[in-house]
Amino acid sequence: MAYHLDRLTGGELDATVARLAEAVLDAVDAHQLADLVDADALKDIVGRALRDVPSSAAVAGFVDLFREVLRAGPAEPFALADVVDRAQVERMLTEAVGLTPALERALERLTASPQVGAAASRFMARIVGEVIATNQAVADKVPGLGGLLALGTRAAAGVVGAADRQLDGMLADTAGRGGALAVRRLNRIVVDTLRDPTTREAALQTWDLVAAAPLRGQGEHLEPGEADGLLDAVHDLVVTTLADPRTVTFAHAVVDGFLEAFGGYTPTELLAELDLGRADVVADLVRLAPGVMEPLVESGALERLLRAELEPFYASAAVAELLAD
Repeated sequence: MAYHLDRLTGGELDATVARLAEAVLDAVDAHQLADLVDADALKDIVGRALRDVPSSAAVAGFVDLFREVLRAGPAEPFALADVVDRAQVERMLTEAVGLTPALERALERLTASPQVGAAASRFMARIVGEVIATNQAVADKVPGLGGLLALGTRAAAGVVGAADRQLDGMLADTAGRGGALAVRRLNRIVVDTLRDPTTREAALQTWDLVAAAPLRGQGEHLEPGEADGLLDAVHDLVVTTLADPRTVTFAHAVVDGFLEAFGGYTPTELLAELDLGRADVVADLVRLAPGVMEPLVESGALERLLRAELEPFYASAAVAELLAD
C-alpha cells in the first residue's frame, strides 16, 4: 500500500501520471480510432447527453451563472475593438451581403402566409401614413399647399375605391393577393437595401461606434430580472429541441460522419489534426493531477480505493498458495 501511495503522491505523482499517459497513448496509437471506439456505444452516449444534460440542475445553474456574469460584465471594461479584428468583421459583412439571393428566396416563401401578408400590409401602411403625415405637416406651413395636398390624398384614396377611409387603414386591411403583394414589396425593399453599397458602409460605421465603446455589464442597460424570462425561454427551447428524437437521430448521423472522416486516424494523428501536441496533452494531465489526487489523499479515500483493488488479489487462494511455497 505504501509503495502505491508513494507513486500517487508527492514528487512521484508527476512522473507516474506522465508515465501512465505516455504508456496509454503508446498503446492506443497502434490502432485506428474506428477500432478503439464502438459507434453504437458512442451514439448511445451522445443521445443520452442530449436528452438529459440540457435539463439537468447543473446546466440550469450554469444559465443562472451566465445571467449574473452578463449582468456584471467584465472586471475590467474593455472595447470590442481590442479583441475583435475589424478586417474579419468587414469580411463577415461582405459574405453576409453576398447571401441576399438566398435571403430573397426565403422571403419569397413568406408570401404564402396570410398572417405575414397582413403584418406586411400594416407595416407598409404605417410607412405610407408617416410619409403622408410628414409631407402634410410641411405643406401646412405653405399657404394654400396644405389643402391642395390633402385634396390629392383624398383623391388617391378614392381611386382605389375607399374615398371615405384613411389611406393607412385601407392598406392595413388589405388581405389575400394584396397581402402577398405587400410582402413582395417589403421583401424587395429589404433585399435592395442590403445590396446597396451604403448599407455595408453604414454597418461598418455602426460597428466602429459599438466597438469603440467600453464593454460593461448589461446591468447598466437592463433592469433586474428584465431579461430573465428570455433566457429561461431560450433554455426551455434548447432542452425541448435537443431531446427530440429527430435531433438525436441527426446527432447519430454526425457521429457516423465523424467516424467516417476521422476513423482512420490514430489518436496521435487526430490530436495533430486538432492542433494539439501530444506533449502538451501529457503536460496538461500532469498539471491537473495534483488537484485531483491531493484531496483524495488527505481524506484517505485514495488508500481505501487502492486497498479495495489490491485486497482481493492478495487474499486470493492462488496468492496464499504461492506465498506458502
